[in-house]
Amino acid sequence: MIDGIPVIDAVVHPYNLTEENFRTPHARPITDIVSGGNRAVAPPGYRLTKDGYERNWSIEEVATMSFVESYADLATYHVVPIRAYHDGICSVEKGLEAQERWPDRFMFYVGVDPLEGPKAVEDLERQMELFDNVAGLKLYPNSWLGQEVEGWLMDDPEVAFPLFEKAQQLGIRTVAIHKAIPLGPVELRHYRVDDIDRAAMAFPGLNFEIVHGGMAFLEETAWQLARFRNVWVNLETTATMITNRPAAFERAFAALIANGGPRALSQIFWGTGCMVSHPRPHLEHFARDFSFSPELTERYGLPEITPEVKRAVLAENYARLHGIDLGERLSRLKGDEFDLRRPDGTEPAPGYSTTAVADVAY
Repeated sequence: MIDGIPVIDAVVHPYNLTEENFRTPHARPITDIVSGGNRAVAPPGYRLTKDGYERNWSIEEVATMSFVESYADLATYHVVPIRAYHDGICSVEKGLEAQERWPDRFMFYVGVDPLEGPKAVEDLERQMELFDNVAGLKLYPNSWLGQEVEGWLMDDPEVAFPLFEKAQQLGIRTVAIHKAIPLGPVELRHYRVDDIDRAAMAFPGLNFEIVHGGMAFLEETAWQLARFRNVWVNLETTATMITNRPAAFERAFAALIANGGPRALSQIFWGTGCMVSHPRPHLEHFARDFSFSPELTERYGLPEITPEVKRAVLAENYARLHGIDLGERLSRLKGDEFDLRRPDGTEPAPGYSTTAVADVAY
């Protein structure tokens, strides 16, 4: 909680970026993008050396970074199915450890590769049996199964739709798709958002979450928020612009709500992707400093970013998406190990101080 506002981080994932985890050559450019991004977007004190960053992060480090070094109350663990890595880069096993140790703090998105066909369905069923609190399904628009990178689209009736149907049968109501940020030298078309239109129309009972919404294809994403009640934006990575490119974040946030107005604001929520970057500085800037400039407000007729709007983006919108009773859920955290280490109203621990890389942060 930050200044009395609850915080749900919609995506956290402890990556294994060691070369021993590389399964195909495509892992190297993906790792370079992620690792370089840390040094590009993090403010001083929250940057890590290349060697300090490219390692096997533990779930405990992500938990303490989120709940002790920052202000999150709850977080959603994403199983990541990038098969260029032996464990997909963010494994089922780390998620299960989070479930065993901190079931009240974490929700879970299972993750599969749709181009695995029937095996993807089997993998989905297996993960649904393993996890107790599944909130959604995480997908990536590329497949790294072989030596060549393949792509697929969300409106593919043979690849995507059968998986969506199975997800619904299993009780999943949210499908999150990585968009906007290409992972390496791959075709950009699979990272566009246009293909979500037909999926949202064909599956009105599913919610479609655009992860990294606002990093690219702003106008298209804004029109989706305006047209579809079942399309949502996860601000992972987009949120990092608030510290290193605040004007760019302001423009992106304004563009996302330009066509849908207040209703579009109700379909946007906070995510940091911890440990990709440290969650604290971006959250502090948004909660304490962010507002639209008078010039932009007057030019585009933007709403005021009130504490109520920030509360909605930081917690309430995501809670509504997943049917979470926020008050009840927060009450379960009283007296747990993270509450004892950082009681409400106290300052978080210094960045990376609870991790194995405290001495290489700069």
